[in-house]
Amino acid sequence: MIASLPRPPWLRAATAVYVAAFLTFLFLPLVIVAIFAFNNAPYPAPPWRGMTLDWFLGNPASGRIGLFADHELLSSMATSCLVAGWVTLLSVAIGTSNAFLLERARFPGKQALSLAMLAPLVIPGVILGISILAFASRVADVADDLFGVELDFLRPGLPLVVLGQFSYTATIATLTISARLRRFDRTLEEAALNLGASRAAVLRTILLPYLRPALLGSGAITFLMSFEDFNTTLMLVGADAPLTVMMYGRMREGATPVLNAVSLFLMVASGVVALALAGRSRR
Repeated sequence: MIASLPRPPWLRAATAVYVAAFLTFLFLPLVIVAIFAFNNAPYPAPPWRGMTLDWFLGNPASGRIGLFADHELLSSMATSCLVAGWVTLLSVAIGTSNAFLLERARFPGKQALSLAMLAPLVIPGVILGISILAFASRVADVADDLFGVELDFLRPGLPLVVLGQFSYTATIATLTISARLRRFDRTLEEAALNLGASRAAVLRTILLPYLRPALLGSGAITFLMSFEDFNTTLMLVGADAPLTVMMYGRMREGATPVLNAVSLFLMVASGVVALALAGRSRR
């Protein structure tokens, strides 16, 4: 149907019902989590027992440890931020290099390389984590047996978590930056070179400013994907558990509204970051 033509009433009603149902399915669980983060009860679910801030600030009199007094949770948040920071840095750097390689270079097997790069996106996270763990452990064992070199970063721990997450977030960054680079008007680059600018100057003053929205966008996406990753991280983590693994362990032991408070805190933080990036993009 042509968009400019009037739609029959039943179609408008069906569209409205579909949109309302989709938004309800999407946001209702988040609203429930946000509400019950303030529930004055020792469980994170209905019924409502009154308003309290104990699950954020704590209450020693009642034995409640709030989010901002829970050192394990705060430490796991810091660990997740550390991992996500390294994953973002590596993904944006390698993704930018990959984008120039795929968009500017010509070499045999380019299409095959482009397709192979998409493989981590379709492999389940658990399978990806197990594969990386098995391969890295085997390489570390061989290095130890043959050369007496202990490659600790290939053992379960944060370095291996970074490498595991980087294996698929780099693809996201590459696709995002490549899409932006593909639309670049190369006559601007040629004009700058004809006027005597070096390639480094062209990259610094023309290409990178043009790619800045894609760099920021891919950085934000990879940071959030790394922060919330669970399947791959669970297979590769060592003693220092990131937030997702810590929350999983808490859920198995018995959930409390502190987990709702963590979820609400992360939702607010993500919203602030998204608004900041949107405002920067508009400017």
